[in-house]
Amino acid sequence: MAPVAGQEVRGTLPEGLGDAIRDTAEEIAALLRGVADTGVPVPGSEWSVGAAAAHLAQANELMADIAAGHERSYGDGTARSLAEANERALAEFDERAADPLAGMIVEHAAAFIEAVDQRTVEGTVFTPLGPMSRAELGSYLVAHMLGHGYDLARALGRPHMIDRARVELTLPFLITAMPRVVDTATTAGLTARYTIRLWGGARFGVTFTDGAVAVSAQPPSRPDCTILTEPVTFLLMALGRCEPWGAMARGRVLTWGRKPWLAPRFPTLFTAP
Repeated sequence: MAPVAGQEVRGTLPEGLGDAIRDTAEEIAALLRGVADTGVPVPGSEWSVGAAAAHLAQANELMADIAAGHERSYGDGTARSLAEANERALAEFDERAADPLAGMIVEHAAAFIEAVDQRTVEGTVFTPLGPMSRAELGSYLVAHMLGHGYDLARALGRPHMIDRARVELTLPFLITAMPRVVDTATTAGLTARYTIRLWGGARFGVTFTDGAVAVSAQPPSRPDCTILTEPVTFLLMALGRCEPWGAMARGRVLTWGRKPWLAPRFPTLFTAP
């Protein structure tokens, strides 16, 4: 039923996003429950399982607070400031036991959904990566949980929870955040039009004009380079968990267009937060 004119509309999460937030948190919690030794190192990270889980619990709480309309300062959006904010937050939080952290991850994910349900559609919130709608913040929350959930699954020798449907739900966040994480040293003077496609149909456009970037849900009409990527691989590359050259060698990334040599450069144009 369509809302009546003047009627307050509550709940701004797109279809499937609330379920993805809830289910991803539950699956991460299932990985953690019963783990006796949370000192196990996370591959490719300085964190242990306990530290990564504690960070997830804190981040979910942060995003739930932001969704509820509370102002929270957390770095200035740069990778370095976010890393420093993470370390400060972890130093002030002693919990590293698996079961309590699993409960917090689920609890704060549910609080996020409830906070969104209690708000009207209008308005933006201020996040660690700049202003976003609550729907974009929900997409951010899913992307963040999937990245660290992947890390925890690897550390514990368990299957990860990333799939195509969840990757597509991260796209609103990625499209919003990409201009804010551009590596200006590598994009200086660049003019190029990219179409980014995922296996299964999702696509978006990234256009550089003399180094300035514009990211759009609609691809450019005449791209210089089209990059087609397997969805899980796409997200892992976007989050800095997968090297592009290895993905290309395994056939997970295909490229074509008038300037296909622009493809290997694309991942280097951004700094994963």
